[in-house]
This record gives sequence, C-alpha cells and structure tokens, in this order.
Amino acid sequence: MEIKRTAVFGMGALGLLFGSQIARAEGEDAVTFLMNRERAKRHQQDRYSVNGIEKHFQIEAAEDAVPYDLVIVAVKYKDLKDVVEEMKSAVGPDTVIISVMNGISSEDILAQTYPRRNIIDCVAIGMDAMREGTALRYTKPGRLQIGVTEGDQKPAFQALVSFLERTGIPYEICPDIRRSMWNKFMLNVGINQACTVYETDYAHATAPGPILDEMIGAMTEVIRIAEAEGIHLTQEDLNRCVELEKTLKPDGYPSMRQDAVAKRPTEVDMFAGTVIQLGEKHGIPTPVNRRYLDAVRRMEESWG
Repeated sequence: MEIKRTAVFGMGALGLLFGSQIARAEGEDAVTFLMNRERAKRHQQDRYSVNGIEKHFQIEAAEDAVPYDLVIVAVKYKDLKDVVEEMKSAVGPDTVIISVMNGISSEDILAQTYPRRNIIDCVAIGMDAMREGTALRYTKPGRLQIGVTEGDQKPAFQALVSFLERTGIPYEICPDIRRSMWNKFMLNVGINQACTVYETDYAHATAPGPILDEMIGAMTEVIRIAEAEGIHLTQEDLNRCVELEKTLKPDGYPSMRQDAVAKRPTEVDMFAGTVIQLGEKHGIPTPVNRRYLDAVRRMEESWG
C-alpha cells in the first residue's frame, strides 16, 4: 500500500492548505480536488493563490473519478453526508481516508460507508489558515495528529506515515488519538465560538477579560462531558489550548468566524449543539454553550 495519488474533498482553508503542500512536494498532478459536476464546472476556471503565490489546482468531477490512494475530507459538517456519497467513485478497497474536519464524529460517520480499517483517526491542529475568496493565507501550517484505534488499521496507518514523511507535512503520532480529538474539540468549542459571537480575532479573544473567561467556561464544560464519556482532559490541557491560540496570527480568526463574515451557515450545532446534547445525556449543565448557541443562531437568522 503506497500513496501516490491524492483526492481532496473541500476547498476551504484546510483543503487548500494540505492540497498545496502535497502539490509542492509531489507535483500538481499528484493531487486533485473533487466535487460534484456542477461545482467542478463552476470552479475549474478559478485562479487560486497561497500566501500570494498563484497556484494551478486540478479540479474534477467526483462522478468521473477512479480510486485514489488517499482521500482527504476537508468539508464542513453540514456537507459531510453528501460528500460521503460523492466519494464512492474515488474510494477503492485500499484507499486510505483521513478527515481534517472539526468535531469528534466524522470518522464514525465515514465508517458507516467505508472500511474502518482504512480510515485513520486524524486531528489538524495549530494552523492559522484563512481563505478569502480564492486566496489562502497562513503563517503557521500546523500539524496532523494521527493514531489508530484498531489493529487492522496498521497497513493504512503505515502508508499514511510514509506519505507524510515523504511530503514533509508536519505530523505526530498520538498513542491516544481519541483523547487528542477531544482536546481539539475543546479548543474549537472555545475559540471558534468566542470569536464568532463577539466578532473578534485571536488576539482579542485570548486577552485577559470577559471574552476569555467565558471561553474558558465553555471549554470547562467540555472537560466535564469528556470525563463522563471516558476521556480524561485536564485544566492543564485547557491552558495549553489557550497558549496555543495566543501563538496564532493576532488579527486572524478561525473557520467559524470566517463563515460568519461570509454569512455562511456555521458549525455551531457541531460545537455547542454537541456539548448540549451530551450534557443532557449525562446530566451536566452547559450554560455557556447554550448562550453561544442562542447567540449564533440569532446571528444566522439576521442574515435572512
């Protein structure tokens, strides 16, 4: 099992980030962005740039795809169900699949259709990529955290490790990848929602004051729920998340705020909605996330 050809679903910040890294290391023919025929036709003539450098990406209709060696899923949560169907032509019996999506459930959703042995649990963390129009800018490329939860994932996992080594994409192997996924979820529940609700950037959200205090409150709710779900997160984990956020581009902001600026539907249901749902399951109060959910929904309704 060797990865030579990669398909990326999703041309948001992370899709463009990883697609451009693969193209730089392996050549433009090594990576293709796949989407439904209508969208592919609409975007094939678009001109893209990464940190001011023009890029020529291959964009093709998913319906015409043949199996790829690696599929990277980099779409919004609301689009995952459709993409699971669109992927079918691109996935063969040995295709490795990773999701760089937010949240804690995309791998399980993918595994309802594709072999779990080929889906490698993955967390994308530490990047400050922002897409505006067809331009991607970032100062920190971040890294992938990867790991296995089942023994029969090892062939796909080793193929992915070899590929990441060859392409120079930063990564780390996590012995407890589920904990890493929950840690990233805690980070996102805080910074994504705080920046969106208060229409602000990394610098202002992490500065001492009421926005940071409330954000920490939302993240603390995740710690309590994670414990009930069998995942042990700590105050030290929370503090490290906040310190990481302080290293990102000060006037930048995360994906959920980028969606709000563009008046696109946000992932608030995946963040606050998931916290509230699990809180109700375990009898754990989630007042901060309820405030975030209400605030973002009012914001979305105001867009018409």
